[in-house]
Amino acid sequence: MDKIFNNTQVAFTLKSNTELNRAYFLFKLIACEPLVKIGTAVTNLAIKAHLPVEGLIRATVFDHFCGGVNELDCLSVVDKMYTKGVSSVLDYSVEGKEEEAQFDAALKMTLKTIEFAKERQAIPFAVFKPTGFGRLDLYTKVGEKSALTAAEQLEWNNVKIRFEKVCKTAYDKDVSLLIDAEESWMQDAADDLVEEMMRKYNKEKVIVFSTLQMYRWDRLDYLKSLHERAKAKGFYIGMKLVRGAYMEKENKRAEELGYPTPICASKQATDDNYNAAVDYMMQHIDKMALFAGTHNEESSYKLLEMLKANNIAINDNRIWFGQLYGMSDNISYNLASNGYNVAKYLPFGPVRDVMPYLIRRAEENTSVAGQTSRELNLLKTERERRKLK
Repeated sequence: MDKIFNNTQVAFTLKSNTELNRAYFLFKLIACEPLVKIGTAVTNLAIKAHLPVEGLIRATVFDHFCGGVNELDCLSVVDKMYTKGVSSVLDYSVEGKEEEAQFDAALKMTLKTIEFAKERQAIPFAVFKPTGFGRLDLYTKVGEKSALTAAEQLEWNNVKIRFEKVCKTAYDKDVSLLIDAEESWMQDAADDLVEEMMRKYNKEKVIVFSTLQMYRWDRLDYLKSLHERAKAKGFYIGMKLVRGAYMEKENKRAEELGYPTPICASKQATDDNYNAAVDYMMQHIDKMALFAGTHNEESSYKLLEMLKANNIAINDNRIWFGQLYGMSDNISYNLASNGYNVAKYLPFGPVRDVMPYLIRRAEENTSVAGQTSRELNLLKTERERRKLK
């Protein structure tokens, strides 16, 4: 297969010279791990001390990785990307909240994004995080089957009500809904809730998608057992496959608490696991829908080959490729220009509230071998093509 992802003219077609230069210098900074660590610490301190750093953050890292501070802010980015065939997933990326009022606010915002998706072809999915609707510690306790206090039981009932409301709204409006995966120790409770929603709303086709982080060695087995239950109960499986975003945290906790790490032993084992899950879903695509969330070129090429080998149309609505806004434009825009279904996750939210997300992105880029250098090489190639200094 031709190496379509090397075409930088297509990849950066929407970037002005100024934006291209900004991206290049931003990834140069991210390539320096000590600088990321210092920058992260300083930013956290500045935000906690309520120093006026929003303007600086907004002009650099925020505008590169985020669509705006609210959903309306994102629309110009959504429309611009869609001119090149790249769809958007509006992702309300406010993290680490712990109060009921904040969970209700996240629910309200998710319902609003479903409404946006219903009205706009350019937004084919809505999305939410389980911890946007309830406390991480509560999910953990439920997943461990620990006894809940009366107050916790009430909280958990509220979490279930929020899930139900969002999934039913997505079903009623015929909007596909992605539900993200998070830390392994809270995931069992989230998985059970999402499976319940699939059983209820994926009877005719896929509306509700769960997420599997394939850097976990147990996820392929989970997918296969879910498939058995889906066959028995008569529902479709929607799955977003990603490699994962909490590796350092996962390994650290496993070491501290003395249990085997849930993370694959090597990068290669993760890649093999990811590709095996894609392969399994493609073998059963008649009853599944796949959102392949990947910045890995090799995995993307493999999926293209599978589509061809199985005589599946390149724009079949059961198969989507997804990348994060501000990353891997060479994959997103080249796939879209060749007619494949592609959507970018477009994070938004108040600058201060989105900082935990942005910090994770920066840390992930420094820890994923080759990701930042690949971005830099592509940006450098395009700058040379445009003869930029």
